[in-house]
Amino acid sequence: MADERKLHSPGVSSSLGIFPGQTPPLVVATALADPPVDDDILAKRPLGALFWFALVWVAVVASMAIIANWLPLPNPNHQNYTAINASPGIHHILGTDDLGRDLLSRIIFGARVSLVVGFASVAIGMLIGGTLGLISGFKGGRLDVALNAGSFVILAFPAIVAVIAIVAFWGQTLAKITIIIGVGTVPIMFRVVRASSLAFANRDFVIAARTLGATGTRIVFREILPNVMPAAVSFGLITVAGVIVLEGSLAFLGLSVALPTPSWGNLIAEGTANGNLSINPYILMWPALAMFLLLLSINLIGDRLRQRFDVREGLL
Repeated sequence: MADERKLHSPGVSSSLGIFPGQTPPLVVATALADPPVDDDILAKRPLGALFWFALVWVAVVASMAIIANWLPLPNPNHQNYTAINASPGIHHILGTDDLGRDLLSRIIFGARVSLVVGFASVAIGMLIGGTLGLISGFKGGRLDVALNAGSFVILAFPAIVAVIAIVAFWGQTLAKITIIIGVGTVPIMFRVVRASSLAFANRDFVIAARTLGATGTRIVFREILPNVMPAAVSFGLITVAGVIVLEGSLAFLGLSVALPTPSWGNLIAEGTANGNLSINPYILMWPALAMFLLLLSINLIGDRLRQRFDVREGLL
């Protein structure tokens, strides 16, 4: 403070060529060289306990679905006519349905359909749409215009109508449903990855790589892709939740995997059929609760990752 008062004193100011009331050049230079730093900008938001609870729940559901054949569970399609519409108890933890089938077993085996369709479909969309988005955002020009226009055309068509029509015409196997929905996620992932690629295509490290003679392939996969992946993964997780809902809607309409293969969607459909909702609400309640908790967990994980990596959607 004493040195600053000396700099502002009339004698010192006149000797430095500073008029009274002006800020000394040294102070201006220091202010410009060391701008105030906002700790909130530099500090990453913690993931929080809720994120880890959601991650553990998704891991538990996925693990149980994978090892379902080795768990001490009855056959999900075994009909026990001595335990029809049984309430939750020791022998049947979540009860049975109107055909005497164990609900816990059917929910665990049914999780396979939802998880396979959800994650595999988004993986297809990310592989195809993400690759096209990287190339489009990096190259630009006519290729970018053509691919961008194509994505708008596909997104303009109602996805649920297209999926229902194709499934009804092509078939209802798990592989076919996964491929159909996966192709439907291609334009969505394309737009997300393209937007992120545009944000990084003209950054200093990309320009430096070009100056050093790096090939376009190396720049795309070594410089841009690592920066685009956080946005793609976080948005992809949110898309997984939407795909699981879509598969459940198809199953509710009888257009998902054919019975007797259990899935959460056809379990919910069975819970509303033949008056089961009033006779045995557990048939509907347990799979609906399982789907709700899984979707909530996946959305929480995706949203928290989006906040963590500051995924912006302004260029979409």
